[in-house]
Amino acid sequence: MESLLNRYRNITVLLLVIFAQLVLLAIQVKNGADVPLIRVWTVTAVTPVARLVEGMRGGGSGFLHNYVLLRDTSAENRHLQTEVDRLKLDNIFLKNELNRADRAKALEVFQRQTASKMVAATIFMVGAVSNSKVVYVDRGTLSGVQRGMGVVTPDGIVGKVIAAYPTASEVLLVTDADFAAGVISQKNLAHGTLKGQGTPMCKMDYVAFEDKIDPGELLFTSGDDRIFPRGFPVGVVKAARVAQPFKEILVEPSGLQRGLEDVLIVVQGAHQAIPDTPPVSQPVYIAPAPPGNPGTDSGAPVGAAPRATGTEADKLRAIYKSAAEAQHHTFGEGGPGIKLPDFTRLPAPSATPNAGSTPNTGATPSTGGAAAVTPSPKPPLNKPGTLLNKPGTPRAAPEAVTPGAGRRSTPAAGTPPGGPPH
Repeated sequence: MESLLNRYRNITVLLLVIFAQLVLLAIQVKNGADVPLIRVWTVTAVTPVARLVEGMRGGGSGFLHNYVLLRDTSAENRHLQTEVDRLKLDNIFLKNELNRADRAKALEVFQRQTASKMVAATIFMVGAVSNSKVVYVDRGTLSGVQRGMGVVTPDGIVGKVIAAYPTASEVLLVTDADFAAGVISQKNLAHGTLKGQGTPMCKMDYVAFEDKIDPGELLFTSGDDRIFPRGFPVGVVKAARVAQPFKEILVEPSGLQRGLEDVLIVVQGAHQAIPDTPPVSQPVYIAPAPPGNPGTDSGAPVGAAPRATGTEADKLRAIYKSAAEAQHHTFGEGGPGIKLPDFTRLPAPSATPNAGSTPNTGATPSTGGAAAVTPSPKPPLNKPGTLLNKPGTPRAAPEAVTPGAGRRSTPAAGTPPGGPPH
């Protein structure tokens, strides 16, 4: 190294002198922006190196913070995610348990209200055969279950036990093609047989042509099959078509509408009465008529029959209501001993007089002898003791009855109606 410096010592000194002169010139000389050249050269030379160093520093710092120092944070994140998943499963489990508790409570209430002895069971498996509708429950002969017992829910019948094992039983659902049960309609008491079709809808067979059954009518077990006691709900009639020799009736079973999880097996049946038919028509609110409208009580004058519209019963009701209002009586108010209105003084019905007719106000005395009388069967009364003749019929003078004579006599002309003056 020393021999190299000694060999090129002169050139080295020359280069150092030239570099020093350039530095001095760069310090003294400035560019057009009044910035020394030394500063321009220094910034230009240092900027790429500083940029590279800063990129390496930022990348290393990010790697350190994101991958090295956050290793525990990533593990904690995975732990929290696992905890959230477990809480979700626990939430679903608790909801299922709550629903199961509600169903168990509903079954318990249904058992208390039913005279039949039942055993609660849970469905744990569905039959593998595609065409059959079979499920398995966790109650068997050890719980008193036997073949042929009915399976129900509070909503309706579900099926019947077709095989009983020590700890499980096989149940045939109502939708299976081999299922049959005796049913009766609620409203018309039409007897028939409920049969499955392998579809969600069942049918009701052997309903006579003359028996009446309507869509929407509820069906109940009749007890004729000796499987289900009388009075358990079955379903709703969806369609009823006339056919020969029996009607074609489609039924939607009500026991399968909410799914099957918990059921009741009828161990000892007790017949019960079929509930009454619910009312078909519901009360309808009718707003009052606007005031002053013709045909209402507000537009009718006091003391006259209101011009009511509608049926004859509505008109008669309006007449009686007007008579009560004229006597300051309000229906529905008051208690025992209240004075009732006098309906013997009903207002006269409003009528439009015929053209050319003149109302009679009293007896018209005859001017010459007895007046000719045209008999009229059951003449109407206008006022007490006054006869109202038809238009165009002459009015007869009142007849005086002589005691003991046994015959009628017609007073002479000019004689007042009450008889000759005394």
